[in-house]
Amino acid sequence: MDKKTKLLLGKGEMLPIMESFYTIQGEGYYRGTASYFIRTGGCDIGCHWCDVKESWDHKAHPIISVNEIVKMSKEFSEYVIVTGGEPLMWNMYPLTRELKKANKKIHIETSGAYPLTGDWDWICLSPKKAKKPMDEVYFHANELKIIIYNKHDFIFAEEQAKKVNSKAVLYLQPEWSKRDIVMPLMVDFVKQNPKWKISLQSHKYLKVP
Repeated sequence: MDKKTKLLLGKGEMLPIMESFYTIQGEGYYRGTASYFIRTGGCDIGCHWCDVKESWDHKAHPIISVNEIVKMSKEFSEYVIVTGGEPLMWNMYPLTRELKKANKKIHIETSGAYPLTGDWDWICLSPKKAKKPMDEVYFHANELKIIIYNKHDFIFAEEQAKKVNSKAVLYLQPEWSKRDIVMPLMVDFVKQNPKWKISLQSHKYLKVP
């Protein structure tokens, strides 16, 4: 990587992009909504059940200018979802500024483990045990999504719910490979704790990206 690219990457004016695509948001509050996804490269959380491990190494993906990223999104939905990897590893202000100019509604899906940058319309916080969220992300989150892989994750969910702001919508989502095992447990838990809702990866059932 040359010095100029490295400098622009540090400023957030260029970003490592694994992929971008137009599809249906399958999870959480905006499920069923046509959305343009931007998946950044780079993540050091290391969830063993992650279904996009190829995103972890940011060096494996092309570094693209923010202007080009925004240009690719313009013909698609007003909703743009920035995900990863972990997008907050990078300065998100330049990207969100240009997306706002393009009249996009901008969402982020993040573990919250890095400082919150960018101007967002919706923040989906999905905390991970290996690297907990920063306080500012708890405060600004619109949605808390906890992945349920085993019974201990229900305890983790309640711990995280106490930290997030009172307006955040609370979701439990089954880890895909364990869905048949944990779904009955989730149903019982939500019936006993109705502040929670169940989120499903409906895009996988619909067989879309």
